Amino acid sequence: MTHTDLRKRFIRFFTSSPRNHKEIPSAPLVPENDPTVLFITAGMHPLVPYLMGETHPLGKRLVDVQKSMRTDDIEEVGDLRHFTFFEMLGNWSLGDYFKKEAISWSFEFLTSSKWLHLDPSKIYISVFEGDSDALRDDESIGFWQEAFEKVGIEAKVGNPKDGMTPGGRIFPYPKSKNWWGPAGTTGPCGPDTEMFFDTGLSMHNSETYGPVCHINCDCGRFVEIWNDVFMQYNKKPDGNFEPLQQKNVDTGMGMERLTAILEWLEGKIPDPDPFRTELFNPVTETINKVYFQKYGGENTKSLRIIADHIRAAVFIISDGVVPSNKERGYVLRKLIRRAVRHLQLIGVKNPFISPLAMAMIETYKSDYPELSQNKKLIKETMEQEETKFLATLSRGLKEIEKHSILTGKIAFDIYQSYGFPWEMTAEIAHEKGQQIDRAQFETEFKKHQELSRTATKGVFKGGLQDHSETTTSLHTATHLLQEALREILGNHVRQKGSHITAERLRFDFSHPAKMTPEEIKKTEDLVNAQIKKNLPVSMKVIDLKEAANEGALTVPGVNYPEKVKVYTIGNFSREVCGGPHVDFTGKMGTFKIIKEEAASANVRRVYAILTI
Repeated sequence: MTHTDLRKRFIRFFTSSPRNHKEIPSAPLVPENDPTVLFITAGMHPLVPYLMGETHPLGKRLVDVQKSMRTDDIEEVGDLRHFTFFEMLGNWSLGDYFKKEAISWSFEFLTSSKWLHLDPSKIYISVFEGDSDALRDDESIGFWQEAFEKVGIEAKVGNPKDGMTPGGRIFPYPKSKNWWGPAGTTGPCGPDTEMFFDTGLSMHNSETYGPVCHINCDCGRFVEIWNDVFMQYNKKPDGNFEPLQQKNVDTGMGMERLTAILEWLEGKIPDPDPFRTELFNPVTETINKVYFQKYGGENTKSLRIIADHIRAAVFIISDGVVPSNKERGYVLRKLIRRAVRHLQLIGVKNPFISPLAMAMIETYKSDYPELSQNKKLIKETMEQEETKFLATLSRGLKEIEKHSILTGKIAFDIYQSYGFPWEMTAEIAHEKGQQIDRAQFETEFKKHQELSRTATKGVFKGGLQDHSETTTSLHTATHLLQEALREILGNHVRQKGSHITAERLRFDFSHPAKMTPEEIKKTEDLVNAQIKKNLPVSMKVIDLKEAANEGALTVPGVNYPEKVKVYTIGNFSREVCGGPHVDFTGKMGTFKIIKEEAASANVRRVYAILTI
């Protein structure tokens, strides 16, 4: 079974009767209306409005494979558990079925001979143990016991503190292990239940991993492969938990871990190492063919970092991000530069990013056709960034070698002189057995926020989409802005990206030239004229083809489901969009463009605000 087969089989399982889910396409990695995150960090992020009660165009049962990206532990990549880019296979119930169906279907997909045919005796389960906020999840325990009983296995409830006692198959854990959310201080949350596969590869060391081995032990014997989240509570501002009116199911199965288990069981790879699978080995094999660096040797950690970072960079660039010194662009630059440095560490001295990126595109192009469409852009972007970095890398490394002790001040000087990222200097210091004072570096850096880790771990730590009145108005303004730009500049203008915060909107659009002051003024006036008219904003759910026939604008390159929401603003604007929007434009305030600049080749970027 290939990774493409796994995706198709998962979708087919949930779309077939009696499950009858509707497939939805993966959202782009860059979230359009969520100012709390740099990237989509989980399968649930694009579906937040529907988890909160908004009606989805395709109904209450959904299934997808969602591209995801996490940036808060990039430095941890190199082991078997951390990935920056990853894929989540998920099935969703929006106030429809709940624990019984979710658990029985999860077990069926994993163990049935028609689907994955994993040995049920190798499957172990974790559940929420209960506390003062919520009771132990005995419902899930009972449904799991029923599932195992059907295949002749008695599933006793064990105690993780006692280890793997005879018969123990379902293990309760606290909130830190088996509870999801809320993403912020309040909101939807609930217990989850996780499925683990017993590899039988005993790697437990009591000094390292504790006195006993259990399914959540870090030794690696048990691999978590699926997580079913049951959103059944709402955490209120006073800290109390109340039952949700709409109870949801949100599941996530990691493509990388499951692929490793399947390929290992089929004898394709010697151990369940995700980096040996077809998801990564095109990169490691390309390196081996040219530079004779075989995976599994002394440079294995570097090979993992290179493969992970190349894959993430390919997908980020394809979804519209360009290297820069802030936010998403900084993450991309960091990934490419770390990959280049680890190529240098294993002896690759010449530019080599491009063939690795092309190998990754070949791996994923059948499942993500946009990679082939953006192949030239990906190649050029990565080559340019590699060339820039190689020009400064040797000088920066020579400067670092001059210092026996690296300090925050030295790290900042090297950054300022050579563009050497803080994280890379810190990593080199760590290899030398040193630790740099981050506070000293940040003091030197003063108000320059582009290197602050806040951009990827603090402010952007994840959470529910911001549907405040301000962001809703700003999002509606992007619709008016796009139509105004098309009228002022021409119908070649199409949205290339958008990002909303609580303070401003950012809108990227296709256009070959800098806007003149007159064009900016005309655009502002046209948008404000529509706001002043207090136009009604209406929505209807129709087939995608019908929406196109009606002239509703879409974002080029984005995959849409068969049914979509079309938002119409008076007789001025009509777009396919998920929302949110105001009901009348008159409440939006005054529109003002505060900045216009180049985003990339033939793409301009506008920043704008609304004032009362």
